[in-house]
Amino acid sequence: MKTLIKNGLLIDPANAVQARLNLLLENDRVLAVTTEEPEADTVIDAAGQVVSPGFIDIHMHEDFVTHQETLEQDETNAIFGCMLRMGVTTVLGGECGINRYDPIRYLDIVDRDGAPVNVALLIGHSWLRESVGHRNKYSHVTDNELQAMIPLCQQALDAGCFGISYGMRYVPGIDHREFVTTARTCVPDRRLIAAHVRDDAAGIFAAGREFLDVARDLGLPAEVSHIGSMAAFGQMEEFLKMVDAYRLNGLDVTCDCYPYYAFSTAIGSTTYDEGWRQRYHCDYDVVQLCEGDYQGQRCTEEIFEDVRRTHPEYLTVCYIMKEQEVDMALRNPGVMIGSDGILNHGQGHPRAAGAFLRVFSQFVRKGKLSLYEAIRKMTAMPAARMGLSRKGNLAAGADADVVIFDPDVIIDGATFENPVLPGKGISYVLIGGQVAARDCQVVQWHLGRSVRK
Repeated sequence: MKTLIKNGLLIDPANAVQARLNLLLENDRVLAVTTEEPEADTVIDAAGQVVSPGFIDIHMHEDFVTHQETLEQDETNAIFGCMLRMGVTTVLGGECGINRYDPIRYLDIVDRDGAPVNVALLIGHSWLRESVGHRNKYSHVTDNELQAMIPLCQQALDAGCFGISYGMRYVPGIDHREFVTTARTCVPDRRLIAAHVRDDAAGIFAAGREFLDVARDLGLPAEVSHIGSMAAFGQMEEFLKMVDAYRLNGLDVTCDCYPYYAFSTAIGSTTYDEGWRQRYHCDYDVVQLCEGDYQGQRCTEEIFEDVRRTHPEYLTVCYIMKEQEVDMALRNPGVMIGSDGILNHGQGHPRAAGAFLRVFSQFVRKGKLSLYEAIRKMTAMPAARMGLSRKGNLAAGADADVVIFDPDVIIDGATFENPVLPGKGISYVLIGGQVAARDCQVVQWHLGRSVRK
Protein backbone atom coordinates (compact mmCIF):
# COMPACT_ATOMS: atom_id res chain seq x y z
CA MET A 1 0.00 0.00 0.00
CA LYS A 2 1.32 3.44 -0.97
CA THR A 3 0.56 6.74 0.77
CA LEU A 4 1.48 10.12 -0.69
CA ILE A 5 1.84 13.13 1.62
CA LYS A 6 1.97 16.18 -0.64
CA ASN A 7 2.36 19.97 -0.49
CA GLY A 8 3.80 20.07 3.02
CA LEU A 9 6.96 21.72 4.35
CA LEU A 10 9.16 18.70 4.98
CA ILE A 11 11.57 19.26 7.87
CA ASP A 12 14.17 16.54 8.42
CA PRO A 13 17.12 17.83 10.49
CA ALA A 14 18.87 14.45 10.39
CA ASN A 15 19.40 15.08 6.68
CA ALA A 16 19.59 18.90 6.87
CA VAL A 17 16.36 19.30 4.86
CA GLN A 18 13.71 22.00 5.12
CA ALA A 19 11.88 22.15 1.79
CA ARG A 20 8.50 21.74 0.13
CA LEU A 21 8.75 18.14 -0.94
CA ASN A 22 6.32 15.26 -1.29
CA LEU A 23 6.74 12.11 0.76
CA LEU A 24 5.85 8.70 -0.64
CA LEU A 25 5.38 5.83 1.79
CA GLU A 26 5.03 2.17 0.91
CA ASN A 27 3.82 -0.14 3.63
CA ASP A 28 5.96 0.63 6.69
CA ARG A 29 8.86 2.49 5.04
CA VAL A 30 9.62 5.71 3.21
CA LEU A 31 9.77 4.82 -0.48
CA ALA A 32 10.84 8.18 -1.89
CA VAL A 33 10.96 11.93 -1.40
CA THR A 34 10.05 13.79 -4.58
CA THR A 35 8.84 17.00 -6.21
CA GLU A 36 6.41 14.93 -8.27
CA GLU A 37 3.01 13.48 -7.37
CA PRO A 38 3.24 9.74 -8.01
CA GLU A 39 0.14 7.59 -7.84
CA ALA A 40 -0.77 6.24 -4.43
CA ASP A 41 -3.58 4.37 -2.72
CA THR A 42 -4.02 7.19 -0.19
CA VAL A 43 -3.22 10.88 -0.64
CA ILE A 44 -2.86 13.32 2.28
CA ASP A 45 -2.75 16.99 1.34
CA ALA A 46 -0.46 18.71 3.86
CA ALA A 47 -0.67 22.21 2.35
CA GLY A 48 0.15 24.83 4.96
CA GLN A 49 1.51 22.21 7.34
CA VAL A 50 4.83 20.75 8.44
CA VAL A 51 5.73 17.14 7.68
CA SER A 52 8.21 15.82 10.23
CA PRO A 53 9.62 12.50 11.38
CA GLY A 54 7.63 11.09 14.28
CA PHE A 55 8.77 12.60 17.57
CA ILE A 56 10.92 10.47 19.88
CA ASP A 57 10.58 10.89 23.63
CA ILE A 58 14.03 10.12 25.03
CA HIS A 59 12.81 10.15 28.65
CA MET A 60 9.39 9.03 29.89
CA HIS A 61 7.83 6.54 32.29
CA GLU A 62 5.87 3.73 30.69
CA ASP A 63 2.33 2.50 31.40
CA PHE A 64 1.47 0.03 34.11
CA VAL A 65 0.90 -3.68 33.41
CA THR A 66 -2.43 -5.03 34.68
CA HIS A 67 -3.01 -8.21 36.66
CA GLN A 68 -4.01 -9.81 33.35
CA GLU A 69 -0.53 -9.00 31.97
CA THR A 70 -1.79 -6.42 29.51
CA LEU A 71 -0.78 -2.78 29.24
CA GLU A 72 -3.02 -0.13 30.73
CA GLN A 73 -5.29 0.80 27.84
CA ASP A 74 -7.69 3.50 29.02
CA GLU A 75 -7.68 5.92 26.09
CA THR A 76 -7.91 8.92 28.39
CA ASN A 77 -5.47 7.98 31.13
CA ALA A 78 -2.80 5.70 29.67
CA ILE A 79 0.40 7.60 29.03
CA PHE A 80 1.19 5.88 25.72
CA GLY A 81 -2.06 7.26 24.31
CA CYS A 82 -1.12 10.73 25.58
CA MET A 83 2.25 10.37 23.85
CA LEU A 84 0.66 9.47 20.53
CA ARG A 85 -1.81 12.36 20.68
CA MET A 86 1.08 14.83 20.88
CA GLY A 87 2.98 13.37 17.93
CA VAL A 88 5.32 10.98 19.71
CA THR A 89 5.77 7.72 17.81
CA THR A 90 8.67 6.16 19.77
CA VAL A 91 9.44 6.32 23.49
CA LEU A 92 12.31 5.32 25.74
CA GLY A 93 10.97 4.20 29.12
CA GLY A 94 12.48 2.58 32.18
CA GLU A 95 13.92 5.92 33.27
CA CYS A 96 15.17 7.19 36.65
CA GLY A 97 15.96 3.61 37.63
CA ILE A 98 12.30 2.62 37.50
CA ASN A 99 10.75 -0.23 35.53
CA ARG A 100 7.04 -0.73 36.06
CA TYR A 101 7.40 -4.41 35.16
CA ASP A 102 10.11 -6.89 34.22
CA PRO A 103 11.57 -5.12 31.15
CA ILE A 104 12.01 -8.30 29.08
CA ARG A 105 8.42 -9.38 29.66
CA TYR A 106 7.24 -5.81 29.08
CA LEU A 107 8.77 -5.70 25.60
CA ASP A 108 7.27 -9.11 24.84
CA ILE A 109 3.80 -7.86 25.86
CA VAL A 110 4.19 -4.87 23.53
CA ASP A 111 5.05 -7.21 20.65
CA ARG A 112 2.21 -9.58 21.49
CA ASP A 113 -0.54 -6.97 21.86
CA GLY A 114 0.82 -3.82 20.23
CA ALA A 115 0.86 -0.39 21.87
CA PRO A 116 -0.10 3.15 20.84
CA VAL A 117 3.59 3.95 20.24
CA ASN A 118 6.83 2.10 19.61
CA VAL A 119 8.40 1.23 22.95
CA ALA A 120 12.08 0.96 23.90
CA LEU A 121 13.27 0.43 27.46
CA LEU A 122 16.25 0.96 29.69
CA ILE A 123 16.93 -1.42 32.58
CA GLY A 124 15.97 0.35 35.79
CA HIS A 125 18.66 0.07 38.45
CA SER A 126 16.02 0.14 41.21
CA TRP A 127 14.28 -2.79 39.52
CA LEU A 128 17.56 -4.71 39.61
CA ARG A 129 17.93 -4.07 43.33
CA GLU A 130 14.37 -5.13 44.06
CA SER A 131 14.70 -8.23 41.88
CA VAL A 132 17.49 -9.56 44.08
CA GLY A 133 15.49 -8.79 47.23
CA HIS A 134 17.10 -5.53 48.31
CA ARG A 135 14.32 -3.08 49.12
CA ASN A 136 16.04 -0.63 51.46
CA LYS A 137 16.87 2.31 49.22
CA TYR A 138 19.16 3.86 51.83
CA SER A 139 21.49 0.89 52.34
CA HIS A 140 24.28 -0.64 50.25
CA VAL A 141 23.74 -3.95 48.50
CA THR A 142 25.77 -6.91 49.66
CA ASP A 143 28.44 -8.47 47.47
CA ASN A 144 26.16 -11.46 46.83
CA GLU A 145 23.25 -9.21 45.85
CA LEU A 146 25.46 -7.22 43.52
CA GLN A 147 26.71 -10.36 41.81
CA ALA A 148 23.11 -11.55 41.39
CA MET A 149 22.26 -8.29 39.61
CA ILE A 150 24.81 -8.84 36.86
CA PRO A 151 23.11 -11.74 35.01
CA LEU A 152 19.77 -9.87 35.22
CA CYS A 153 21.45 -6.92 33.52
CA GLN A 154 22.97 -9.13 30.87
CA GLN A 155 19.73 -10.94 30.11
CA ALA A 156 17.83 -7.66 29.66
CA LEU A 157 20.58 -6.20 27.47
CA ASP A 158 20.56 -9.36 25.37
CA ALA A 159 16.76 -8.99 25.03
CA GLY A 160 17.23 -5.54 23.50
CA CYS A 161 17.19 -3.01 26.35
CA PHE A 162 19.16 0.07 25.40
CA GLY A 163 21.21 0.32 28.58
CA ILE A 164 20.73 1.08 32.26
CA SER A 165 19.03 4.00 33.97
CA TYR A 166 19.91 5.12 37.46
CA GLY A 167 17.78 7.04 39.93
CA MET A 168 20.58 7.98 42.29
CA ARG A 169 18.45 10.61 43.99
CA TYR A 170 15.84 7.94 44.71
CA VAL A 171 18.31 5.26 45.85
CA PRO A 172 20.87 7.00 48.07
CA GLY A 173 22.31 3.61 49.01
CA ILE A 174 23.99 3.17 45.63
CA ASP A 175 27.76 3.54 46.03
CA HIS A 176 30.62 3.72 43.54
CA ARG A 177 31.13 -0.06 43.66
CA GLU A 178 27.49 -0.79 42.77
CA PHE A 179 27.35 1.90 40.10
CA VAL A 180 30.53 0.84 38.31
CA THR A 181 29.82 -2.90 38.53
CA THR A 182 26.37 -2.64 37.00
CA ALA A 183 27.36 -0.03 34.41
CA ARG A 184 30.23 -2.22 33.27
CA THR A 185 27.72 -4.67 31.76
CA CYS A 186 27.03 -1.97 29.15
CA VAL A 187 30.67 -1.76 28.03
CA PRO A 188 30.89 -4.56 25.41
CA ASP A 189 28.24 -2.97 23.16
CA ARG A 190 28.61 0.62 24.48
CA ARG A 191 25.05 0.74 25.72
CA LEU A 192 23.65 3.96 27.15
CA ILE A 193 23.66 4.88 30.81
CA ALA A 194 21.20 7.55 31.95
CA ALA A 195 20.77 9.08 35.38
CA HIS A 196 18.61 11.15 37.60
CA VAL A 197 21.78 12.15 39.41
CA ARG A 198 22.24 12.02 43.17
CA ASP A 199 21.59 15.66 44.01
CA ASP A 200 20.19 18.89 42.60
CA ALA A 201 20.33 22.65 43.22
CA ALA A 202 23.64 23.45 44.94
CA GLY A 203 24.60 19.77 44.92
CA ILE A 204 24.26 19.32 41.16
CA PHE A 205 27.94 19.79 40.34
CA ALA A 206 29.30 17.00 42.54
CA ALA A 207 26.37 14.78 41.55
CA GLY A 208 26.98 15.42 37.86
CA ARG A 209 30.69 14.66 38.14
CA GLU A 210 29.96 11.41 39.98
CA PHE A 211 27.89 10.19 37.05
CA LEU A 212 29.92 11.61 34.19
CA ASP A 213 33.28 10.47 35.55
CA VAL A 214 32.13 6.84 35.54
CA ALA A 215 30.74 7.19 32.00
CA ARG A 216 34.07 8.68 30.89
CA ASP A 217 36.16 6.02 32.62
CA LEU A 218 34.09 3.19 31.12
CA GLY A 219 33.81 4.81 27.68
CA LEU A 220 29.99 4.75 27.74
CA PRO A 221 27.50 7.21 26.21
CA ALA A 222 25.72 9.16 28.95
CA GLU A 223 22.39 10.95 29.29
CA VAL A 224 21.81 13.45 32.10
CA SER A 225 18.10 13.28 32.80
CA HIS A 226 15.69 16.25 33.03
CA ILE A 227 18.30 18.89 33.78
CA GLY A 228 15.62 21.54 34.26
CA SER A 229 14.49 19.87 37.46
CA MET A 230 18.09 19.38 38.58
CA ALA A 231 19.85 22.69 37.86
CA ALA A 232 17.22 25.37 37.22
CA PHE A 233 17.67 26.89 40.67
CA GLY A 234 20.57 29.19 39.82
CA GLN A 235 23.08 26.59 38.57
CA MET A 236 22.10 26.06 34.93
CA GLU A 237 24.69 28.16 33.14
CA GLU A 238 27.62 26.67 35.04
CA PHE A 239 26.24 23.15 34.84
CA LEU A 240 25.82 23.35 31.06
CA LYS A 241 29.40 24.61 30.80
CA MET A 242 30.54 21.63 32.84
CA VAL A 243 28.73 19.18 30.56
CA ASP A 244 30.10 20.92 27.47
CA ALA A 245 33.62 20.57 28.85
CA TYR A 246 33.13 16.83 29.34
CA ARG A 247 31.89 16.56 25.76
CA LEU A 248 34.84 18.49 24.35
CA ASN A 249 37.18 16.25 26.32
CA GLY A 250 35.80 13.13 24.65
CA LEU A 251 32.71 12.03 26.57
CA ASP A 252 29.64 11.17 24.50
CA VAL A 253 27.12 13.04 26.65
CA THR A 254 23.76 14.73 26.07
CA CYS A 255 20.96 15.98 28.33
CA ASP A 256 17.18 16.14 28.16
CA CYS A 257 14.72 18.70 29.49
CA TYR A 258 10.97 19.32 29.54
CA PRO A 259 9.39 22.75 28.84
CA TYR A 260 7.81 23.43 32.23
CA TYR A 261 8.85 25.31 35.34
CA ALA A 262 7.58 22.80 37.89
CA PHE A 263 8.76 19.25 38.52
CA SER A 264 6.83 16.17 39.60
CA THR A 265 7.67 13.28 41.89
CA ALA A 266 5.99 11.06 44.47
CA ILE A 267 5.51 12.68 47.85
CA GLY A 268 7.27 9.75 49.50
CA SER A 269 10.38 10.02 47.35
CA THR A 270 13.76 10.98 48.74
CA THR A 271 13.43 14.34 46.98
CA TYR A 272 11.28 15.33 49.96
CA ASP A 273 13.51 13.87 52.66
CA GLU A 274 14.52 16.06 55.58
CA GLY A 275 16.11 19.31 54.42
CA TRP A 276 14.25 19.72 51.13
CA ARG A 277 12.77 23.12 52.02
CA GLN A 278 16.18 24.46 52.94
CA ARG A 279 17.66 23.09 49.71
CA TYR A 280 15.02 24.79 47.56
CA HIS A 281 14.59 27.88 49.81
CA CYS A 282 10.82 27.40 49.93
CA ASP A 283 7.91 26.37 52.13
CA TYR A 284 5.32 23.57 51.92
CA ASP A 285 2.97 25.58 49.71
CA VAL A 286 5.14 25.06 46.61
CA VAL A 287 3.91 21.44 46.58
CA GLN A 288 0.58 20.55 44.97
CA LEU A 289 -1.06 17.13 45.33
CA CYS A 290 -2.04 15.35 42.11
CA GLU A 291 -4.04 12.54 43.74
CA GLY A 292 -6.27 11.65 46.66
CA ASP A 293 -8.45 13.70 48.97
CA TYR A 294 -6.28 16.79 48.57
CA GLN A 295 -5.98 16.57 44.79
CA GLY A 296 -5.30 20.00 43.31
CA GLN A 297 -4.52 21.57 46.69
CA ARG A 298 -1.26 23.18 47.78
CA CYS A 299 0.30 21.63 50.87
CA THR A 300 0.44 22.84 54.41
CA GLU A 301 2.85 21.15 56.78
CA GLU A 302 -0.01 19.07 58.15
CA ILE A 303 -1.26 17.95 54.71
CA PHE A 304 2.28 17.21 53.52
CA GLU A 305 3.17 15.05 56.51
CA ASP A 306 -0.17 13.23 56.49
CA VAL A 307 -0.05 12.28 52.81
CA ARG A 308 3.66 11.43 52.89
CA ARG A 309 2.95 9.01 55.73
CA THR A 310 -0.29 7.46 54.43
CA HIS A 311 0.12 7.61 50.63
CA PRO A 312 3.81 7.96 49.75
CA GLU A 313 3.05 6.87 46.18
CA TYR A 314 0.89 9.92 45.39
CA LEU A 315 2.36 12.21 42.76
CA THR A 316 3.00 15.88 43.43
CA VAL A 317 3.91 18.95 41.40
CA CYS A 318 6.50 21.30 42.88
CA TYR A 319 6.60 24.90 41.59
CA ILE A 320 10.16 26.04 42.20
CA MET A 321 12.16 26.00 38.92
CA LYS A 322 13.45 29.28 37.45
CA GLU A 323 11.86 30.06 34.08
CA GLN A 324 14.93 31.67 32.52
CA GLU A 325 17.09 28.68 33.44
CA VAL A 326 14.76 26.09 31.93
CA ASP A 327 14.68 28.24 28.78
CA MET A 328 18.49 28.36 28.80
CA ALA A 329 18.65 24.57 28.93
CA LEU A 330 16.18 24.13 26.08
CA ARG A 331 18.19 26.49 23.88
CA ASN A 332 21.44 24.60 24.48
CA PRO A 333 22.50 22.58 21.40
CA GLY A 334 23.32 19.53 23.53
CA VAL A 335 19.89 19.33 25.17
CA MET A 336 16.99 17.47 23.59
CA ILE A 337 13.30 17.30 24.51
CA GLY A 338 12.26 14.63 26.96
CA SER A 339 8.86 14.80 28.60
CA ASP A 340 9.73 12.94 31.83
CA GLY A 341 6.04 12.10 31.56
CA ILE A 342 4.61 9.95 34.32
CA LEU A 343 0.97 9.23 35.14
CA ASN A 344 -0.67 7.30 37.91
CA HIS A 345 -3.86 6.27 36.11
CA GLY A 346 -4.39 9.66 34.51
CA GLN A 347 -3.09 11.83 37.34
CA GLY A 348 0.20 13.70 37.37
CA HIS A 349 2.01 16.51 35.60
CA PRO A 350 0.74 17.92 32.25
CA ARG A 351 4.11 17.19 30.64
CA ALA A 352 2.85 13.64 30.01
CA ALA A 353 0.31 14.90 27.48
CA GLY A 354 1.58 18.35 26.59
CA ALA A 355 5.38 18.57 26.57
CA PHE A 356 6.04 18.23 22.84
CA LEU A 357 3.12 20.46 21.87
CA ARG A 358 4.19 23.07 24.40
CA VAL A 359 7.61 23.39 22.79
CA PHE A 360 5.90 24.70 19.66
CA SER A 361 3.30 26.89 21.35
CA GLN A 362 5.48 28.43 24.05
CA PHE A 363 8.99 28.28 22.61
CA VAL A 364 8.84 28.26 18.80
CA ARG A 365 5.98 30.73 18.37
CA LYS A 366 7.48 33.02 21.04
CA GLY A 367 10.85 33.04 19.30
CA LYS A 368 12.77 31.10 21.95
CA LEU A 369 13.55 28.26 19.50
CA SER A 370 13.43 27.96 15.73
CA LEU A 371 11.00 25.49 14.21
CA TYR A 372 13.88 23.54 12.70
CA GLU A 373 15.80 23.37 15.99
CA ALA A 374 12.75 22.25 17.94
CA ILE A 375 12.16 19.38 15.50
CA ARG A 376 15.86 18.46 15.65
CA LYS A 377 15.61 18.14 19.43
CA MET A 378 12.57 15.83 19.02
CA THR A 379 13.77 13.65 16.14
CA ALA A 380 17.37 13.59 14.93
CA MET A 381 18.96 14.09 18.35
CA PRO A 382 17.12 11.33 20.25
CA ALA A 383 17.41 8.95 17.27
CA ALA A 384 21.18 9.49 17.23
CA ARG A 385 21.35 9.09 21.01
CA MET A 386 19.59 5.72 20.74
CA GLY A 387 21.39 4.63 17.57
CA LEU A 388 18.15 4.35 15.57
CA SER A 389 19.15 4.79 11.95
CA ARG A 390 15.63 4.23 10.56
CA LYS A 391 13.82 6.54 12.98
CA GLY A 392 14.00 10.28 13.45
CA ASN A 393 14.41 10.94 9.71
CA LEU A 394 12.45 10.75 6.45
CA ALA A 395 15.10 9.47 4.05
CA ALA A 396 14.24 6.65 1.64
CA GLY A 397 14.25 3.40 3.63
CA ALA A 398 13.40 5.03 6.95
CA ASP A 399 10.49 3.78 9.05
CA ALA A 400 7.26 5.48 8.00
CA ASP A 401 6.67 7.23 11.33
CA VAL A 402 5.43 10.71 10.44
CA VAL A 403 3.82 13.74 12.08
CA ILE A 404 1.85 16.37 10.13
CA PHE A 405 1.01 19.57 12.00
CA ASP A 406 0.06 23.20 11.55
CA PRO A 407 2.84 25.30 13.14
CA ASP A 408 0.47 28.24 13.61
CA VAL A 409 -2.18 26.22 15.42
CA ILE A 410 -0.32 23.54 17.38
CA ILE A 411 -0.83 24.02 21.12
CA ASP A 412 -0.87 21.97 24.29
CA GLY A 413 -4.16 21.41 26.09
CA ALA A 414 -3.00 19.62 29.24
CA THR A 415 -3.04 21.67 32.44
CA PHE A 416 -2.00 21.12 36.04
CA GLU A 417 -5.70 20.76 36.86
CA ASN A 418 -6.39 18.34 33.97
CA PRO A 419 -3.06 16.80 32.93
CA VAL A 420 -4.33 14.53 30.14
CA LEU A 421 -6.29 16.99 28.00
CA PRO A 422 -5.30 16.63 24.33
CA GLY A 423 -3.92 19.56 22.41
CA LYS A 424 -4.67 20.92 18.94
CA GLY A 425 -2.92 21.34 15.63
CA ILE A 426 -1.61 17.87 14.81
CA SER A 427 -3.53 16.63 11.78
CA TYR A 428 -1.99 13.18 11.42
CA VAL A 429 0.37 10.84 13.21
CA LEU A 430 1.45 7.79 11.22
CA ILE A 431 3.21 4.74 12.65
CA GLY A 432 4.58 2.26 10.15
CA GLY A 433 2.74 4.08 7.37
CA GLN A 434 -0.69 3.76 8.99
CA VAL A 435 -2.70 6.58 10.55
CA ALA A 436 -2.48 6.10 14.31
CA ALA A 437 -3.93 9.47 15.38
CA ARG A 438 -5.85 12.23 13.68
CA ASP A 439 -6.60 15.70 15.02
CA CYS A 440 -4.94 14.82 18.34
CA GLN A 441 -7.19 11.77 18.85
CA VAL A 442 -6.10 8.14 18.75
CA VAL A 443 -7.66 6.15 15.90
CA GLN A 444 -5.54 2.98 16.12
CA TRP A 445 -4.31 1.84 19.51
CA HIS A 446 -2.05 -1.11 18.67
CA LEU A 447 0.32 -0.08 15.86
CA GLY A 448 3.37 0.31 18.07
CA ARG A 449 5.90 -2.46 18.62
CA SER A 450 8.98 -2.95 20.75
CA VAL A 451 12.18 -1.25 19.66
CA ARG A 452 15.18 -3.32 20.63
CA LYS A 453 18.87 -2.57 20.50
